[in-house]
Amino acid sequence: MKKLALVLTIVVFSSCGNENGTKKTTDKAEEATEEKNTTEAPKKILFVLTSHSELGDTGVKTGFWVEEFATPYYILKDKGYDITLASPKGGQPPIDPKSELPDFQTPSTKRFSADEDAKKQLANTLVLSEMNQNDFDAIFYPGGHGPLWDLSEDQNSIKLIEAFYANNKPVAAVCHAPAVFKNTKNAEGEPLVKGKKVTGFTNTEEAAVELTEVVPFLVEDMLKENGGIYSKAADWSPFALEDGLLITGQNPASAELVAELLTQQLQ
Repeated sequence: MKKLALVLTIVVFSSCGNENGTKKTTDKAEEATEEKNTTEAPKKILFVLTSHSELGDTGVKTGFWVEEFATPYYILKDKGYDITLASPKGGQPPIDPKSELPDFQTPSTKRFSADEDAKKQLANTLVLSEMNQNDFDAIFYPGGHGPLWDLSEDQNSIKLIEAFYANNKPVAAVCHAPAVFKNTKNAEGEPLVKGKKVTGFTNTEEAAVELTEVVPFLVEDMLKENGGIYSKAADWSPFALEDGLLITGQNPASAELVAELLTQQLQ
């Protein structure tokens, strides 16, 4: 009997040991599966660039300002965000030639100049009319004088901004790019920037580059006329504002601040 009892004890003990081992293995497998399932795909940001290349009737070329594209591009890309580029016409958007001059080079523009993959992506921007806010988490507009002529009036851009905003997604723009808010409306049919703290290229900065009489409108004046609570820093100083889903920057030097504010909203 003692021998039989001992055998039964060993059997029971071994069985319990195997059950605990199996449970631990199962728990680890479930934890691994749960961790895998909770790994989020990178958030997606749509960059919208101008397709306009003519600086009014001056015969001078314009487009987007490289620093205002490259600085946010690398800040966001280095943080793991998935960036899609689009423009009204698709393909290669025009670069403002002045933004490629030595005086305007920064670490981000130099990085872009050596980045063949980024240049290939830029040369093949998607057509703006084919973009849908459902596919992205935020939208960003680099500046340059080009947006004053096309993106401020582009119906696809206007509808896209309104859709992002209505679906609680950040909308960011820097320097001349707040021109895109010229015709955008909120759910009540009022200007999107009405009652919002905003900034953008100042009247005095425009005067400093001697284009006050060339541009179709002044960004500062337009934002004020649309009811925006406009403020600014000293000319050419970095300055950005965030008011709810709207993020705006004053000038090229403000591109980094805009990108950082956008990053914070997407976290």
